[in-house]
Amino acid sequence: MRAVVQRVSKASVTVDDQLVSSISKGLLILLGIEDADTLLDIQWLTKKIANLRIFNDDNGVMNRSLIEAQGEAIVVSQFTLHAATKKGNRPSYIKAAKPDVAIPLYETFLQEFEKVLGKKVGTGIFGADMKVELLNDGPVTILMDTKNKE
Repeated sequence: MRAVVQRVSKASVTVDDQLVSSISKGLLILLGIEDADTLLDIQWLTKKIANLRIFNDDNGVMNRSLIEAQGEAIVVSQFTLHAATKKGNRPSYIKAAKPDVAIPLYETFLQEFEKVLGKKVGTGIFGADMKVELLNDGPVTILMDTKNKE
């Protein structure tokens, strides 16, 4: 499971000119799912993201988590995070999970993340052509991969 975690001042997701989700201060999380992902990956990633100390404290130091900052979150599925670009110029998405595997894992991720945060999170619409807008704060952008926990 891969995630691009972006600290934002605001973010929104629109599908067919209809607003699906919007937040103010918080995190926009782009989530890529592969066949090998399990509940353990979800549990590790949700706890890690919720507790990342990437929000400023009163001294302007990144020392607060999303939970402590009382921020919001949007989680958007993004199969292109598993693009293989080694050969040629056309990315291969062979590692990205197909919808029958990815949708249940995405929904479980949302449930687990809401449990950890203690609040509802925004989403996109799985498989839709989404327009994602954000104002990256910092910018702070962190790449995470449950198969390569750095």
